[in-house]
Amino acid sequence: MRAVAPLVARWHSVDRPELVPLLARHAPGVPALVQVNVAGEATKGGCTPAAAPALVDALRDAGVPVDGLMTVPPAARDPAPYFDALRRLAEGLGLAELSMGMTGDFEVAVAHGATIVRVGTAVFGPRPHPADLRR
Repeated sequence: MRAVAPLVARWHSVDRPELVPLLARHAPGVPALVQVNVAGEATKGGCTPAAAPALVDALRDAGVPVDGLMTVPPAARDPAPYFDALRRLAEGLGLAELSMGMTGDFEVAVAHGATIVRVGTAVFGPRPHPADLRR
């Protein structure tokens, strides 16, 4: 973290309290987005929606501004309810930025309030299969 901290304009996915002192020490004042695992998927990072307010408070108390929240919805489900849940959580916390939606669902994300979308696949193409990386 120390090596990249001077290059970071915003931490995009702070998902646990253990990161707070590191961010405060190595990148004071650099804003963050809190990653929320709205669907509760075991395979994805992010704090629970119930833990998000405490994580936001801990970051702010440590001098790390919080711009908003981010999430990745389940791939095989309608993303709209997850985007709505994140938007409601952000509104309750007074946060303006919502990072949600990727190449396959960014239109739905924008319709539900996204201010940041991640469209890497549309720009760079599909990710290589893990077996292809071993060659």
